[in-house]
Amino acid sequence: MPALSTALQDPQGTTAVSHTSAASFTLASSDHLKTPISHSPNAHVEGLQSRIQQLEEQLSEAISGTMTSRATTTMETTSSRLGGTFHFNLEGRTTDTAQGVSRSVMHKKRMFGQSHWLNFRDTWEMIDCHLQEETSKTFSGLQECKSLARAIKFGRSPLWPLLPTVDLPSKDICDELLDCYLQTTELVYRILHVPTFRKEYDELWIAGRETQGTFRVQLKLVLAIGAATYDDKFSMRTSAIKWVYEAQTWLTRPEGKSHLDVGRLQTRILLLIAREIVDIGGDSTWILSGDLYRRAMNAGLHRDPSSLPTTTVFVTEMHRRLWNSILEICIQSSMTCGGPPLISLDDFNTQPPSNLDDDQLTTNEPIPKPEEEMSQVSIAIALRKTFPIRLAIAKFLNDLHSNGTYEETICLDKQFRACYKVLCRTVQGPKSNTGSSTVQPEVYVVEFVMSRYLSSLHTPFFGRSLYETSYAYSRKAVVENSLKIWRASQTSPLNRLAVCGSGFYETVAFQAALLVAVEIRTQLQEEESLGPVSLRPDLVAVVDNARTWCLQRIKSGETNIKGYLLIHVVTAQIDALRKGVDRNAMPSILVQATQDVEDVCLPILEEMASQAQVEENADGLADMSFGASVRGTEDWGFMMSDPMFISENSNPLSWMFDDEFR
Repeated sequence: MPALSTALQDPQGTTAVSHTSAASFTLASSDHLKTPISHSPNAHVEGLQSRIQQLEEQLSEAISGTMTSRATTTMETTSSRLGGTFHFNLEGRTTDTAQGVSRSVMHKKRMFGQSHWLNFRDTWEMIDCHLQEETSKTFSGLQECKSLARAIKFGRSPLWPLLPTVDLPSKDICDELLDCYLQTTELVYRILHVPTFRKEYDELWIAGRETQGTFRVQLKLVLAIGAATYDDKFSMRTSAIKWVYEAQTWLTRPEGKSHLDVGRLQTRILLLIAREIVDIGGDSTWILSGDLYRRAMNAGLHRDPSSLPTTTVFVTEMHRRLWNSILEICIQSSMTCGGPPLISLDDFNTQPPSNLDDDQLTTNEPIPKPEEEMSQVSIAIALRKTFPIRLAIAKFLNDLHSNGTYEETICLDKQFRACYKVLCRTVQGPKSNTGSSTVQPEVYVVEFVMSRYLSSLHTPFFGRSLYETSYAYSRKAVVENSLKIWRASQTSPLNRLAVCGSGFYETVAFQAALLVAVEIRTQLQEEESLGPVSLRPDLVAVVDNARTWCLQRIKSGETNIKGYLLIHVVTAQIDALRKGVDRNAMPSILVQATQDVEDVCLPILEEMASQAQVEENADGLADMSFGASVRGTEDWGFMMSDPMFISENSNPLSWMFDDEFR
């Protein structure tokens, strides 16, 4: 009966048919299998063969019916003068004539899953549609902006390879940059043991004192990350780029087994974060995180220290903290880049970090704080508890067979909200005598991260929800969580990261603003009223602020103007709809809005290009080969060891700063 066994498996040959199909199959068997059985051996065999054939035919029909009712997938190619050519993998149902759900998109030979914002095609298609009839003037201005952007990047990028140096800014500036890092990145990713790092940092400024090469590289990466929130202009961007290049050069030395240590893993974590924030190949974070994940497993971080040889509390907790950070980076990069997470909960058994402050790690038998008492690692612990449901959402959106039904979306939504309630009770600030709560900066970080998952879960159905009431819940979920994301992005410490930095924070904030803008535009198009349409003030404020925010990003050094262009043009359309402008006048309004963007951005980019040229001539920075190769899809970039530890009698950080790595 090999044919029947094969039919009972899915295309991968691993799982049985669904419960629904199996139930239908059972009922059909009892109702229709009436083949008589003769007492003759030959007749008995023939009867069995006949039954098997009927079973196979019914099973085939059941599977076929299930697949037909579930979805029909088609590939649709569209070309835009604004964005280029896109290949959408669309899913539509046979009984539904509404727009299909985009399950993935191919752009410039790269594939993006559903969590990537390019799958939401409504806005830029609308802009391009109105600009089709316009010719050279509009697009020549955009092309000039693009050429200037390339020149600016060329001027900023140092010669590759760039060997590490001992040069640093003054101590006062370094102190501020270090604090900027500790108040942002280290809140979520517990990478460093801060007291020991600060001790090594203080010794750095003692005359004649030498420091390990590993520490200097890590320090420069910390400074590069901190530079993104140092001021509102990202005035130290050029220095940050140079520090990242130096670290990249240092890590590209030939590696042996002795180099698979935790110190280098820490450096790689910092480098990955710095590359994304400083915008040096930040859109390749998903690829780099996969390499980091496997290096960590090779070093044994995926196994809990309790199953390894006995070691100190310090080593045990740093082990757990680093693995926790790597998991967070991997899942975050999956959501940002639209790539499958390629992680299974069965791949590791490392437990979350204990609720201990940094200074407790170097004491004998420290007692973890109660769960309700906040420590320096509480945010990381709280997020780790939500990792299973967030991983499920990332897989649901970005895995190869990411064609989940709306019912499955609602089920994940329910599970996520239950988990989110527990998280909120953990991280909410302590209440004062008046009953009010003090909201700590890290609470906004948690809300920003968590709201991103819930919004992304429903975004594939957002386009349909604008035209079909059966998806109204997704429309509400997307709008409300986008509003939460935007509010969090405008608070300290995220506001400067979203303005000056690149990658996760700016991408998510931009997508949230864009979704709110589309919601407002749709409301105006839906309403039929003799008077002005009533719009929610909080939603209108998001769109107004987003236009200013995007321009502020350009003034702080962002060279890609398409984010500002999209928001500005959508805002112009919203303003026109609110004024009741005739439909035929809309193309000229949007064209004028596009030209306004060019008029504003060209002088800013020209000044940046001039400054970049001055710095290039002063420093002799001529080659951009590395910068160009790691940048990837620049046009849409805004959207985007053996003995591991030592004996317990040694210095706590000597396992990280070994003389071998000077």
